[in-house]
Amino acid sequence: MLTRLPLWLRQKAPDPILLDEMEALLDGLSLHTVCEEARCPNQGGCFSNGTATFLILGDICTRNCRFCAIKKGKSLPLNPKEPRNVALATSKLKLKHVVITSVTRDDLSDGGARHFVKTIESVRQINPQTTIEVLIPDFLGSLEALKVLVDSSPEVINHNVETVPRLYPDVRPKADYHRTLNLLRVAKSMDKGIVTKSGMMLGLGESRQEVIEVMSDLRQVGCDVLTIGQYLPPSLRHHRLVKYIPPEEFKEYANIGKQLGFRHVASEPLVRSSFHAAEAFHSAIA
Repeated sequence: MLTRLPLWLRQKAPDPILLDEMEALLDGLSLHTVCEEARCPNQGGCFSNGTATFLILGDICTRNCRFCAIKKGKSLPLNPKEPRNVALATSKLKLKHVVITSVTRDDLSDGGARHFVKTIESVRQINPQTTIEVLIPDFLGSLEALKVLVDSSPEVINHNVETVPRLYPDVRPKADYHRTLNLLRVAKSMDKGIVTKSGMMLGLGESRQEVIEVMSDLRQVGCDVLTIGQYLPPSLRHHRLVKYIPPEEFKEYANIGKQLGFRHVASEPLVRSSFHAAEAFHSAIA
């Protein structure tokens, strides 16, 4: 595994006081964030700016993706207070654009779709001017669950393809590349006004041509926004890092994405799915 972090991935330490304030707010409302659970490298900067990506449906995932730091195992019952608590945190943070994601809950009959809807409805009740982005699991391909979510009209539906199809058996053994593409395609067909979004990690062993093919596949299913960032393994137990991708290669993918017709492409080493999500949304609808 590569261990020396290149200069372009190094960041200044965040203000510990601002971090403590954010963590106190989240703990007080019994909320999780993907920033903390997935050990996002941008956590300090986002928390310091008063932003976070809320993680609902608990903090234990039923899948075993080898790139992800979120806990895996048997999930706990849903917290009925969670939707309102997300809405309260959104209000306290004065968020104009909120990103709500979740662990994957294959143990639930609807994959958690109705809990997503309850959260969206709660956020709108308290924060009617806030735009909402949901970063969703694949609901095991259930179009019924997807329709429940689409009918709640979030402004953005994000579902990450994560990597190239050749690497799925090793990186995402319980996921399916074509199921992911179909979810994005059907979401757009159900409501053409919804912005659809997806993201990839680089450095897992993919080739340049494979990345471009995935980008082309995403455009063919009507995906509007694309994020591309560097994979950083959370621990030695996770999928090994094959390569640090240089910034100029990320810039090349950004240019290719624009040529393919994405409304917005964020392609830099430290980009993550919800990084600068508000800016990406406004760029996509401009």
